[in-house]
Amino acid sequence: MRRIDAASSARIVRAVLRLAATGQGDVKRLQGAAEPEHRLRVGDWRVRLLLDHAAGRIVVLRVLPRGQAYR
Repeated sequence: MRRIDAASSARIVRAVLRLAATGQGDVKRLQGAAEPEHRLRVGDWRVRLLLDHAAGRIVVLRVLPRGQAYR
């Protein structure tokens, strides 16, 4: 997150907080991952995360530009 510009970083943080609070966001489950990994789309950025519904938490794994997120 330190390498991302301040405006994009703030937008990503708001999107993750909104997902945590309301469950709203452009979230899809990724196929082929060992664990049930999801991605949150925030403009040209993708937040790869684990959703732990039982514990009520979101674990952010990586924040990547769209072109690098699925490699």
